Amino acid sequence: MLGKASSSHAAGGLCGSGALSHVYIQHPPLRCSVPGARGLYYDDGNKLVLSPTVDQVYAWKTAPYSPYTNPSVDSIGEGPVLSIHYSLDGKVIGIQRSNHEIQFVNRETGDMFMQRCGSESESILGFFWTDCPSCDVVFIKTSGLELYAYEPALRALRMVETKRLNISWYIYTHESRLLLLASGMQCRTFTGFQFSFGGLIRLPRFEMAMTKAEANKKPVLDAEDVHIITVYGRIYCLQVDRVAMLLHLYRFYRDAVVPQGYLPIYSSKIAVSVIDNVLLIHQVDAKVIIVYDIFSDCQAPISAPLPLLLRGFPRINASSSQSTGKDTTHIIANELSDLEGTTYGDGWMFLVPDFVCDTVHCNLWRIHLDLEAIAASSSEVPSVLEFLQRRKLEPDKVKQLCLALTRTLILERRPVPVVSRALDVLVASFSHSLKIGSNVQRRSIEGDQSNSGNQRAGGSRAIVNESISRDEHGKSVYGPTRGLDNESQKSKSVPVDNESINRTTGSAMNRPSTCSDSEDSSNQDVTTQISGAGVGQLSSHSQTLAIGLDAFNSSVSGQRESRVVSPVISPDEMYASVFSLVEEEMTGDPAYLIAIIVEYFRSAASEKLKVNPNLNVMIIQLLARSERFEEVDLFVVNKIVEPSKEVALQLIESGRQNYLTRKLGMDMLRLLRLHHDYVLLLVQDGYFLEGLTFMFTDSKICVNTVRPSLFLEAAFTSNNSQHLAAVLRFFADFIPGFKNTSDHNTYCRILSEMNPSLAA
Repeated sequence: MLGKASSSHAAGGLCGSGALSHVYIQHPPLRCSVPGARGLYYDDGNKLVLSPTVDQVYAWKTAPYSPYTNPSVDSIGEGPVLSIHYSLDGKVIGIQRSNHEIQFVNRETGDMFMQRCGSESESILGFFWTDCPSCDVVFIKTSGLELYAYEPALRALRMVETKRLNISWYIYTHESRLLLLASGMQCRTFTGFQFSFGGLIRLPRFEMAMTKAEANKKPVLDAEDVHIITVYGRIYCLQVDRVAMLLHLYRFYRDAVVPQGYLPIYSSKIAVSVIDNVLLIHQVDAKVIIVYDIFSDCQAPISAPLPLLLRGFPRINASSSQSTGKDTTHIIANELSDLEGTTYGDGWMFLVPDFVCDTVHCNLWRIHLDLEAIAASSSEVPSVLEFLQRRKLEPDKVKQLCLALTRTLILERRPVPVVSRALDVLVASFSHSLKIGSNVQRRSIEGDQSNSGNQRAGGSRAIVNESISRDEHGKSVYGPTRGLDNESQKSKSVPVDNESINRTTGSAMNRPSTCSDSEDSSNQDVTTQISGAGVGQLSSHSQTLAIGLDAFNSSVSGQRESRVVSPVISPDEMYASVFSLVEEEMTGDPAYLIAIIVEYFRSAASEKLKVNPNLNVMIIQLLARSERFEEVDLFVVNKIVEPSKEVALQLIESGRQNYLTRKLGMDMLRLLRLHHDYVLLLVQDGYFLEGLTFMFTDSKICVNTVRPSLFLEAAFTSNNSQHLAAVLRFFADFIPGFKNTSDHNTYCRILSEMNPSLAA
């Protein structure tokens, strides 16, 4: 069944809608109550919640999760149920009937057969289905492992391999494909196996640390004190040390298990969830949750310990009680009372990776992160941005939060170094996404070619998407499918780890090694020792952030049709959603905003990214507004501002107050070979003769692209008959048929009126 009951009976924990929390569950839950149910079971291989009755089993899909999912029903025959799992292809149901036998039911044909233990002295602890190519189902017995292949034609299992071990209990997750077997008097000695596509991988035996409570008393490790998690494609084991009140972390590599430090705990019983690669430590007795992001070197929690929040529960008030009736109101009140009374109670069981099942009321809840609350509760905005940019489940919300946080930083005129670090985070994240995107595109082409060959050679057997790759040292490793490089590794599955251990002696088990990680390509590893200090406090910018989010949400509500698939922020989005909006709201001396834009230029240049051309125009405007024309010259000459037509025109416009700035703009037009614009601007400023000279001597511009009337009108406006005569002769000589045009006739008449001798 779904684990063992906890010892907590106290009420409370679910907060009202106005409570502060970083983690919440959403009402309504998935209700899994059926008449005659004999408990609830979770099949993590197929993401199913199972509820057997006397001779049937009801199955609810949890992926994708919906509280309104209808169950499927299968007949399984009468008998006790200790555990139940569907095969990974969904065709067979395995039901453990006792400690010595497991029944298998073919869903398509209805055929049933029983697999029994060979000896009465051994017991079956459990079983699971696997997509390892060497076997289909694994039995865990007190005497070891038995690996079987399912033979539907023979209605039997065929023994493939046995592993003789003394096993006290085990823990397995389909997400990691990792099986841990506990043995020894204290159950602290572990043997690990991963059932990967490359075959069965046996990990080295290791022991977990346990603190002695008394000199002559040795504590025994329970199965509920060990948790397997997968974050950022890395597999960890978390082990509770109740005496020392510590949570030890172990990281699994292909050929080593390395301690990764510890986290403090404040409850004798904890539960673990993983949401979007974020680790949640449920302090069951204290009824609070501590949130960690173990990707970063700093192992301090990213938020203060806060309770679990219930959202979406219907409110009960006078008006609703009159409209819905007393019976409905009474039901809602009783349901809310039951929820509050059983939070972290006997019936609450936490399932891998982000579900909690209330086995008393037969409800399945999904746990969610409140990213907005996390963002608003910390004043360390650069760190929050790093955390947000690593999130993948809600990319549109993450992008909105990052933009709002960045705007708030600038509007509050936070110190330039702080804003600079925040900009570095966003720029580096976007640059990394570009690199990953190019790798994904390249690898997907290679993967399609290799997959087509594998499909021809591999038959129809369903296998896990996993393949062997090689690290930078040429060593065989197994690459993960999760994280930033998911699409590029379509032929891979969750590994023991994709890093190699740099060991020179046998003491590698006592120290972590820092190696290349293809999943996040950041060369970051978990620190050896983790401190539990430092939790975020509510900052003064939370109200400003909320206002910014509301404004941004309204502005992008019409754009939700185009699904955001990445939280990274491009240079165009930085200009449109940060700098342009901030520039409108900021008043007074623009020196601060200029400094921020310069920092953004520096950050973009370090990643070899081009900023939005309009941002170059903006900084020219701001500098000219402050009459800092010398700095304008430096920005242009040193190419801090990228040359463009927009920048050149802004230099010319700003140069109305400074001749050198205007000259920079005109020179930029010539360098960009925008000859037509250059000539037109000369004419508009009255330098029509210079324009004619430039067209005749300094440029390959075709004179047919310039309207003669512009030059003729400028010459007439100068009230100089000689200039007008020169312009007429120029176009008559260089434009065929010009003498037959209306412009020629008109201005010849005007010239004769001004100076008859020149007209003749």
